Amino acid sequence: MAAARLPARPRHRRRRAGQPAGHRRHPRWTRHHRLGASSEECERNSLEIIRTAQAYLDQHGRSEPFGPVVPGYEPLPAVERRARAAALAPVIRGLASADRPQVGHFTDTDVVLDFVARERHPALAALGTSCPDHFLRTKVRPLVLDLPPTAPIEETIARLRELHAAYRDDYRAYYERHATDDSPAMRGADPAIVLVPGVGMFSYGANKQTARVAGEFYVNAINVMRGAESVSRYAPIDEAEKFRIEYWALEEAKLARMPKPKPLATRIALVTGAGSGIGRAIAHRLAAEGACVVVADRDTAAAERVAAELGGPDVAAAVPVDVTDAETVAAAVRAAVLAYGGLDLVVNNAGLSLSKSLLETTEADWDIQHDVMAKGSFLVSREAARVLIDQGMGGDIVYISSKNSLFAGPNNVAYGAAKADQAHQVRLLAAELGGHGIRVNGINPDGVVRGSGIFAAGWGAQRAAVYGVPEEKLGEFYAQRTLLKREVLPEHVANAVFVLTAGDLSHTTGLHVPVDAGVAAAFLR
Repeated sequence: MAAARLPARPRHRRRRAGQPAGHRRHPRWTRHHRLGASSEECERNSLEIIRTAQAYLDQHGRSEPFGPVVPGYEPLPAVERRARAAALAPVIRGLASADRPQVGHFTDTDVVLDFVARERHPALAALGTSCPDHFLRTKVRPLVLDLPPTAPIEETIARLRELHAAYRDDYRAYYERHATDDSPAMRGADPAIVLVPGVGMFSYGANKQTARVAGEFYVNAINVMRGAESVSRYAPIDEAEKFRIEYWALEEAKLARMPKPKPLATRIALVTGAGSGIGRAIAHRLAAEGACVVVADRDTAAAERVAAELGGPDVAAAVPVDVTDAETVAAAVRAAVLAYGGLDLVVNNAGLSLSKSLLETTEADWDIQHDVMAKGSFLVSREAARVLIDQGMGGDIVYISSKNSLFAGPNNVAYGAAKADQAHQVRLLAAELGGHGIRVNGINPDGVVRGSGIFAAGWGAQRAAVYGVPEEKLGEFYAQRTLLKREVLPEHVANAVFVLTAGDLSHTTGLHVPVDAGVAAAFLR
């Protein structure tokens, strides 16, 4: 059977200024002459044309092609602007994900801030973008907030919801006006670009790179509008032609051949204590399964190393965090939101341990372990829950607790009590957050010696002394006392995190999963 012929890509032809209708190029003016005999010559000629055009615009263009600045629409100061962006980002991401989950990108460059401050930006934005590739990346037009940046946050959120509903209605009507019997199905009615005066631009896509590039394309669209309006009038192609480009059959065929998304694609994860040990293994597994990962650790250099291992800023971002301090926890969550648009999956992994008898355990020993694990998990979960609730997309919170939350071992009172606190937080938060679609589960590892930050920091030597074995044999000792006689590694804990969050256990919350190779004394009863 012969392959079906796909239609040619829609083209919009314009004659040059001064050309009469029906004008044809001189036969000698070929593609070779226009572009160059080699790729290097083509590049030089293209750059020469661009520089010539830019020089003309610089010399002859109007200074304020977008009109005057609207009073009250000026950019907020940088710190206030980014705080406002972080507050709005989860809400906007939830709106942009009504049809399918999206990853976000935030831009507050001068180009964007100047555009959304100017009088004519709503009318120009409504005209749509200027290039075929733009329609595929940014949709036919952006959603534009029509409130100043100083409006109360509740009023701004309510208005964004109204504008989003109107945008979806308008997009459906646009599709229905131009769709034919053989048009591809509508790909979704949510905006890919959201402009917020005084704050910046939010762009969305199926992954971070796609979201970032969509924003870059719209910045280019702003520059095109500026150039056109400075010397003439910005007049993009008509709506029917835009539709033909956006729903070109060959583009649909290309999308149909895209590989199946990974299980955690579009999910944004924050892992505490991810600079080493179990946290590092979790970060690696989540990234391998398609998630964007925020590597949070008190050791900033370690967090940066792990983020680099995962593939850089389109995949992972490093943030410093001291989980005992509410402000640094809030800052880490804000950084995650600004990096990827929101948050879906939080792993409370940060921990430490001191092995001492009751009489040797000081008040400071007790406080530091409870501050890091009990209080730290509470602070991280509280801050993350604000984002998850605002997004309205559900989510996962996972606690890396311990078999010691159930098992009463010697010389372990502060650590075991802190882990028991974490274990009960799982049950309490599962009950409280379930109504928002947020699942809270725990993992109880044991004997994770190799690759563990806790064991390397002295816990291993202390536990080896308690059990009377050489420290280098501690992993083997733990394995032999299990039912399966197997050593537990950080990767095994990471596997459990993946299983709990990848979707197959979508109806499971309040569960504790043992990853201990079988410790009968720690069986859940």
